[in-house]
Amino acid sequence: MLRLTVSPEEYLLINDNIKIVFLGGSRNNMRIMVDAPREVNIVRSAALENRMPNEEERAGLPKYYAAPETPERYRRPKSGQPQTR
Repeated sequence: MLRLTVSPEEYLLINDNIKIVFLGGSRNNMRIMVDAPREVNIVRSAALENRMPNEEERAGLPKYYAAPETPERYRRPKSGQPQTR
């Protein structure tokens, strides 16, 4: 799994034909745009889970959780703040 920090309007290119553009958002929501060929299936996780009435099938889906915040000692200081060690 790859975790990235991106700025609005940055994009990821997957192979030669799939582009994911990060449009911005807020702390709880992110707007993205996916540019992919029609033959590539793109399904939102909530839609996929809602289609599966059986709880056992839902349990078989991969789950991804937000990584915990980086400990303070590994964070870059914000501009204008002195560095401490």
